[in-house]
Amino acid sequence: MSEASHTDLIHSRVEDRGDAGRVAYVTVNNTAKRNALGMSGKRAIAATFDALGRDSRVRAAVITGAGDRSFIAGADIEEMKDLDAEQAEVEHALTHVANESIRAFPVPVIARINGWCLGFGMELAAACDLRVGVDTARFGMPEVRVGIPSGMEAVLLPPLIGWGKTSELIYTGELIDAQEAHRCGFLQKVVPADELDATVEKMVGSILLAGPRAIRLQKALMRDWQRMSQTDAIRQGIRACVEARSTDEPRRMMAAFIARKRH
Repeated sequence: MSEASHTDLIHSRVEDRGDAGRVAYVTVNNTAKRNALGMSGKRAIAATFDALGRDSRVRAAVITGAGDRSFIAGADIEEMKDLDAEQAEVEHALTHVANESIRAFPVPVIARINGWCLGFGMELAAACDLRVGVDTARFGMPEVRVGIPSGMEAVLLPPLIGWGKTSELIYTGELIDAQEAHRCGFLQKVVPADELDATVEKMVGSILLAGPRAIRLQKALMRDWQRMSQTDAIRQGIRACVEARSTDEPRRMMAAFIARKRH
């Protein structure tokens, strides 16, 4: 059973997996512009993930682009072209709001990258927890070629791909292919188009095998690690492991693990 919700630019559905919980699927639907998004689309992404995040049975989410050519080919340049400074501040802030809704989502979000992944699209993918790309996808941060720097969630790139590769992308505006995106650590998996859905589903399935509460604690802990010193992050990890014991999930799952080993 699944439940669906649609705006003009963002489609979402939640698939019920019975005892395993629920999986949310979000699709950016602006194929006429290779799924590029303006301010209304960014607001819709934030609203969609905020709403889905209130469902306590959702265990994982997948975001992709409609069609088979593009994930998200950046922001809507036609909309951005004539913005004054005040309007530009709103537009760029919305880039952060959209991406932050994914980073703050309480369970892992997987980017199913099915084609062009540029600018805002690459930032949004970086905000996801895991990234799977089709082998024909192309990646880049071309903002300097249209007169603005790469800002906002471009700050997520150095921890993922290193300062050198980040510098190459944001200073030159040149594109890299899926194989290079995988080599530099941006993609966890790169696969042919006919294997994309199965690879994403395998990743979702692995998350569903984990403890629901453990996954939510792990997502929050990952966020803490990004902002804390190493010492504080270790202490926070200890607290998270202790907090996990506030329910019987560890006891039940450890007992099941031991029982499997004995057979």
